[in-house]
Amino acid sequence: MSNPNDYNQLLDATALSCPLPLLKTKLALKTLAAGEVLMVRACDAGSWRDIPRYIELSEHQLLSATRNGNEYHYWIVKGVKG
Repeated sequence: MSNPNDYNQLLDATALSCPLPLLKTKLALKTLAAGEVLMVRACDAGSWRDIPRYIELSEHQLLSATRNGNEYHYWIVKGVKG
């Protein structure tokens, strides 16, 4: 993807609290093909720590993570294995 705002699937987890944004992210990644991008929107502050840490330990890649007020956005590329 040439632009980090491009994505194949959107997960709106803004109404969910910890640990649901991370769990829903894991489930959504399972539905994507390798190389596709998941964009996650969350309002839970714990996601700012949890989602990047999970990605570090996985085969996936975090393209971008941004914070806008109390909303957090993540662009994740699904890895080849998962």
